Amino acid sequence: MRRLLTTAIALALAGSATAALARPAAPAPADAQVDATTQLPRDVRPTHYDVEIVPHAERLAFDGKVRINLDVLKPIRSITLNAVDMAFSSVRLSRAQGQDLVPKVAMDAAAQTATFTFDRELAPGSYLLSIDYSGKIGTQANGLFALDYPTASGNKRALYTQFENSDARRFIPSWDEPSLKATFHLAVTAPAGQMVVSNMPAASTHDLGDGRRLTVFAPTPKMSTYLLFMAVGDFDRTTLSDNGVEVGVIAQKGKVDQARFALESGRDVLREYDDYFGVKYPLPKLDNIAAPGRSQFFSAMENWGAIFTFESSLLFDPATSNLSDKQRIFTTAAHEIAHQWFGDLVTMAWWDDLWLNEGFATWMEGRTTRKLHPEWDVDNVDAAFTSRGPMNGDAYATTHPIVQHIATVEQASQAFDGITYGKGSAVISMLEDYVGEDAWRTGVRSYIAKHAYGNAVTDDLWKEMEIAAPGKQFTQVAHDFTLQPGVPLIKASARCEGGNTVLQLEQGEYTVDRPGKVPLRWHVPVSVRGGDGQVQRVLVDGQASLSLPGCTAPVLVNAGQKGYFRTLYAPAQFKAISAGFAKLPVVDQMGVMLDAQALAAVGLQPEADSLDLAMQVPMTAAPELWQNVAGQLAGIDDLLKADPKRQAAFRTFAQAKLSPKLAQLGWDNRADDSAAVRQLRQSLIGVLGMLGDAKVLAEARRRFDAFLANPASLGPDLRRTVLGMVARNADAATWDKLHALAQAEKSSMLRDQYYGLLAMAKDKALAQRALDMALTAEPGATNSASMIATVAREHPHLAFDFATAHRTQVDALVDSTSRARYYPGLGSGADDLKMVDKINAFAEQYIAPTSRREAQRVVNGIQTRVKLRQQRLPQVEAWLKQRGV
Repeated sequence: MRRLLTTAIALALAGSATAALARPAAPAPADAQVDATTQLPRDVRPTHYDVEIVPHAERLAFDGKVRINLDVLKPIRSITLNAVDMAFSSVRLSRAQGQDLVPKVAMDAAAQTATFTFDRELAPGSYLLSIDYSGKIGTQANGLFALDYPTASGNKRALYTQFENSDARRFIPSWDEPSLKATFHLAVTAPAGQMVVSNMPAASTHDLGDGRRLTVFAPTPKMSTYLLFMAVGDFDRTTLSDNGVEVGVIAQKGKVDQARFALESGRDVLREYDDYFGVKYPLPKLDNIAAPGRSQFFSAMENWGAIFTFESSLLFDPATSNLSDKQRIFTTAAHEIAHQWFGDLVTMAWWDDLWLNEGFATWMEGRTTRKLHPEWDVDNVDAAFTSRGPMNGDAYATTHPIVQHIATVEQASQAFDGITYGKGSAVISMLEDYVGEDAWRTGVRSYIAKHAYGNAVTDDLWKEMEIAAPGKQFTQVAHDFTLQPGVPLIKASARCEGGNTVLQLEQGEYTVDRPGKVPLRWHVPVSVRGGDGQVQRVLVDGQASLSLPGCTAPVLVNAGQKGYFRTLYAPAQFKAISAGFAKLPVVDQMGVMLDAQALAAVGLQPEADSLDLAMQVPMTAAPELWQNVAGQLAGIDDLLKADPKRQAAFRTFAQAKLSPKLAQLGWDNRADDSAAVRQLRQSLIGVLGMLGDAKVLAEARRRFDAFLANPASLGPDLRRTVLGMVARNADAATWDKLHALAQAEKSSMLRDQYYGLLAMAKDKALAQRALDMALTAEPGATNSASMIATVAREHPHLAFDFATAHRTQVDALVDSTSRARYYPGLGSGADDLKMVDKINAFAEQYIAPTSRREAQRVVNGIQTRVKLRQQRLPQVEAWLKQRGV
């Protein structure tokens, strides 16, 4: 699943059988029966589901029949499985040459289970459980749900399923846990004119003569319940074949021409993964299904053979989509296709090891993007962002280990976070660098082959890595970074002895909110580059030292920036690094800047060190460095917002720093612009607009007025930037113009964007209009919650108070698995402790104690931000005064 991560963490410091199978599914390996947490009795195990579904889209309901082949493992009197929002009309249990048994049925809504109790004991053996039932079709992405969307011929409705983590139980009475794998045989009765899609190709179709068609799909390989998929709608499909697999993209009618880039990307990624994993993709087809609308939780889902992706992460319209859209389409495909192995073929035994799915898919996404699209990151700067991205969140008391115990469905939902995805990916990148690419791939291939069609835990992977990379203390290093939370801090100091530099390394811990914390202990792989350009490696266990030739050149710690730690240089070493900054590789320049900013923000390094480094970035520096400078200045602006006079003076200073760079680039793309330059242009315009630059705001308004007269006049690269700037600074008349665009738009993807713009206004009265609109049917069921969240960026108290005051209505607009995160997240941008009291009161009343992690994280972030703001301001103001600001 491609998670939609929020910016809350960054703000805290800123101030997806039969002959029909092309490749037959292999049987589960003998070691597939792993020990795993369960919420169901372990006395029954399903092996196969025959499922018949008849959806009634017009009344948001469906009828179902399921016949489950199961094994009773010991004498029992009852069978318990998962079921939510279902009514049973018939339940019976049969055995070969035996009499059908009809049980008593008891539902437990809180436990999300149904229990069938029999009047006599069931002996161990194989049985067939047959259930006729009915269920609900929702309007948010849980279970079977409907999405409505506009077209030129009127509104349409399509149906899709979303089961991760624990919503297959809304579609089929089932053993809805990842370790209880089975095969699935799905049959769907739907309107004859609509397309039906599932994990496998259709084995047969039969017109029923009443305007409906029965589609029967080939049986799936053995897989977890959360990977089953079904969609029904007015779709088109485009395909290509590669290496025996039919790769397809499915979209609403009239949009399939926008799928070409996604289709070709899917083919290229599939080729790469067939080679990398050493096990070829085992299904006969791989579809990617585009859906209108959005979720507050995810952008895509890795259903085996039938990836579900919201349109904004799959379709590319050259008239309105920009380079960032193209990159998102590719990286989303790379992420979800990686899951076809890490997650689908081999599945974590329980949600404790969710990172085996998400951390690896995130890492493979980055690795594959670098290999197949090196032009998007010519200086390999992404390594610095991969390693640093999760650190701020991981440095709070509210963090958790990568491998974490999950006890409830709600906790499983909360596990889809920046630690699981971001830190998981960063640690994998470091571990691969530590043992080498070849050894790492050998270990991965062995793990995949050994556990195919089964389940695994993290240590199963580490066992294969120990064999592939002996003598590395691999499991010790891996356990240190996956079984305990937090971020190592490597303190570096150097002295000259006998013409050599002696580098002393000491391991501490980087923490944002616990300055007196006793550091945890890690075995930290560290790469060091000396003056001769050679890289030396050392495993730091508390302390370590290295001798490097020469004493004149600065020594760089974390060369290549793949280590998951922050580096605190002694003052003399940081001064030397700063003096030779321009000679460092760009990725190392970025790493030094990011560490200095983070360390200054928590008082471990002077603010002047970080700000001086930013000011010395020359006009010729890499675009990514300029993006960082712009972001740093935007953070200082936020730090000063409580003092408008001081902020105004700073804005003049910041504009003077950034405007020449924008003037150098110009507003419009040039033929030789790199991807990084094009994205820097957008960032500079956006930040200067946020800083109130009059010329930038006027030019954006001019281009918006031209766009109203001729939409083609605003190119795709600037379209979102300009419209966003205009929306943020809108008056009532401008807001009405944007509203009219939203109402008239027939493209579901663009319509979603327009309604998002309406929620961006700084003007409080306009923000209130957006909130009021969110509770109407106009924006569409999947846009409303996002509109409220967008308002919260500028007006956290207004949005939080509104949402909690209308909680019953807002609950219907939010994925059920997201509510415990959604409401606290609305307040995450607040800068005062009043919000802390509001969130705590809400959590106490409405969020289960076991589901309050996000509320606690947001509360701690606000409290820490308030404290750090007070600590940082004197240093920042002193630095500004030295520059006459």
